[in-house]
Amino acid sequence: MTDDPSIRLYIFDADDTLRRTLVPGKPCPHRPGEWELLPGVRERLSAMPWHTLHLGIASNQDQVAYGHMTAEMCRSLFVDLIREAVGRDVPEACIRFCPHALEVDCGCRKPAPGMLMDIMGHFEAGADETLFVGNAPSDKEAARAAGVRFAWAWDFFGW
Repeated sequence: MTDDPSIRLYIFDADDTLRRTLVPGKPCPHRPGEWELLPGVRERLSAMPWHTLHLGIASNQDQVAYGHMTAEMCRSLFVDLIREAVGRDVPEACIRFCPHALEVDCGCRKPAPGMLMDIMGHFEAGADETLFVGNAPSDKEAARAAGVRFAWAWDFFGW
């Protein structure tokens, strides 16, 4: 499934899918130097033909709402994550994150499909052309709600 030629859009969750936080007790990094790539991420993503494929990030980031980091810092960390994971800048990558507090009802926080649908719309990619890779049940549910295929991170990266 992960090498299916019909897939032209790969969307990834970030935390515990592509990166892990190095600061105990933090669910996600708040600044540079607080994260590292998970095993196999660079090897897999740097080998993919991003000149013919599209890359998206869809991540719940309630830490923005709670004031632990700014939206600008959050976005910057994702740009750095993509650069590190792919081995180069990918300026055409589409980054979406839910900045809302957990107690706020919104249509973007996974398991809602809002971020996935937005990224698909950005690239004009159909559900049948999209794969979402994640590590949590809410990721799998977001993929189901968006009608896209899903792969567990450990399967996709071979952990």
